[in-house]
Amino acid sequence: MNDLVVRKAVREDCKRLMELVHELAVYEKAAHEITVTLEHFEESGFGDNPVWWAIVAESDHVIRGFGLFFIRYRTWKGQYMFLEDFVVARDFRGKGIGKIIFDRLIEEAKERKLKGMVWQVFDWNEPAINFYKKYDGVIFNKEWIDVFLPFE
Repeated sequence: MNDLVVRKAVREDCKRLMELVHELAVYEKAAHEITVTLEHFEESGFGDNPVWWAIVAESDHVIRGFGLFFIRYRTWKGQYMFLEDFVVARDFRGKGIGKIIFDRLIEEAKERKLKGMVWQVFDWNEPAINFYKKYDGVIFNKEWIDVFLPFE
């Protein structure tokens, strides 16, 4: 992909990012769980107090993939990049876009002087697991259980 541009996300990207989030949710058989509005998504990333940032990859002026992250603080270790979503559009997978985005996310974490990156992956998502194995990530939470307390 000779025309691929990798850059930080801007507010105008949010609609396309949400389309890709929906594509990911469909893949994970959880589209019905999306409740965030575009307005809330935009405000959360580009309002007065942003809580997330993203790296996008686009070709032909269309975002083909992205990695969305926030800063996670661990009292024992310090600040980490938490990779919330990492998506490449279905028709553009296998073209190296994911590696380019992921490598840029690593650069971003190092530029911010973070201690590392943390993310989650479903145990059934073999393509993602195989991708992550190339980076020698350490599976560290076999003893922990994720807990979620909704307020809505």
